[in-house]
Amino acid sequence: METLQRLHNRGSISTGPYQISNSLVLDNSDTGMDFNHQQMSPGGDDQWTAQSNAGTDSEKATVSLWFKRSKLSPSSGDGQYARLFHFITGGNATSLYFVDDQLTMYDDVTSASLKTNRKFRDLSAWYHVVVAMDSSQSTAANRVKIYVNGVQETSWATEDYGNQNTDLAMFSTTNVTFILGSAGGHAQGYSFDGYMTEVHFVDGAQKAASDFGEYDEDTGIWIPKQYTGSYGTLGCYYNFEDTSSNRFNDESGNGNYMDNRGGSFEGEITTDTPTNNFCTWNPLWAEDRANGTFTQGATQVAWGGDAWKAAKGSLAVSKGRWYWEIKGANVTGDTWNNNLFGFAATEQDGQTGPSVYIGYSTGNYYYRVAGSQTGSDNWGNAGGAWSSSDTFGFALDLESSTKKFILYRNGSAVNGSGTDLVSGFQTEQFFTPYATSYNGDTQFLNFGGYTVNTISSAASDANGYGTFEYAPPTGYYALCTKNLAEFG
Repeated sequence: METLQRLHNRGSISTGPYQISNSLVLDNSDTGMDFNHQQMSPGGDDQWTAQSNAGTDSEKATVSLWFKRSKLSPSSGDGQYARLFHFITGGNATSLYFVDDQLTMYDDVTSASLKTNRKFRDLSAWYHVVVAMDSSQSTAANRVKIYVNGVQETSWATEDYGNQNTDLAMFSTTNVTFILGSAGGHAQGYSFDGYMTEVHFVDGAQKAASDFGEYDEDTGIWIPKQYTGSYGTLGCYYNFEDTSSNRFNDESGNGNYMDNRGGSFEGEITTDTPTNNFCTWNPLWAEDRANGTFTQGATQVAWGGDAWKAAKGSLAVSKGRWYWEIKGANVTGDTWNNNLFGFAATEQDGQTGPSVYIGYSTGNYYYRVAGSQTGSDNWGNAGGAWSSSDTFGFALDLESSTKKFILYRNGSAVNGSGTDLVSGFQTEQFFTPYATSYNGDTQFLNFGGYTVNTISSAASDANGYGTFEYAPPTGYYALCTKNLAEFG
């Protein structure tokens, strides 16, 4: 597993010209996440009319999309076969999904079946995947091409490129259903947890990854670019930039809208995208993580069992000034003492490395330095007991000559202009947001990209990034890659 420091150094920081504003966050703890691709008008209801499969070329198609996972593949249950997309036409399907974190593709009609050897386990990164199909190709390996971040996959655990000159499953009947992130009528084992954007379906052409992305000239990172080709008759493009009642507008010009299929959940819109990647929880690093359930795009964690559990953020910093918010469920007063939050060094293993916890006990706020340092400092009863309705802001200053932090409660600073950090927190260390709990409570993080917390003020940092309940202090910024490029 890659360390957080390596992820930070390699992360998707880009200054490319093409920017993506929004993404769709999907979570299999919600219901009704199945989407139909039909020729329909915006705001359609649950009654669907079968569309003709008279596409541009039924042997050729390309799907391109960007995604960020928030959950690895379990051995059973929710997300075991997490689907990125699924075309179902009667009893036949064309699908791309994960099994044991390996990317897997199949087509029922052509009998194509591919499964990568490598696993995709980086829950902090955005991936770009292109599945380009053309069953008319005489060379078998050319009939299905899968690209990840601009590189064609060639190492397979399962390798069958399907029959030649055969219609793809998505064109095999007159009722074409395009399902994004889940599977209609199937168990939650097929649901995808994470973020998705820039979804292109090109009917009648086998495209290359370079039609949708390019390498950043400054960083060498694979980044999105604007697609300028045709979509064919049944093609469509979803960027989720319309945040109104119909967020699934087809931007291709074909009018192939995608709408919710009978469920109450339509997927939430977020500003966490491939061109501005926000911090989330990192389920790959979690003490006693078997007792932690990460949901809602890895911004919520529910702890179980009476033992200390902890989690870290997916981005790490060694300089700059940073702000994030946290709330808790089922916690009041002294029970916040067992729901501590703050930051920790990336080298920390369990609770043995440098970290700062913020807590509340017997009417006092306090901070505790754990690991190589010891000590605590009571701040006094500044406002009474904490409750689950409180929003706490955490401002971390790694830029001043004396490192410090400020704790905010509902927009007001608890410890004045800040508490100096003790010696031992070296400037070369990387730190990441951190929270720990003993009780079976739930912690909600807001790093600015997406949160289930109710946001009424929609405040952003000075660069215009993030959506917070309270405005970050002057000079403090959201933990996202655009800010990291400037201050990190």
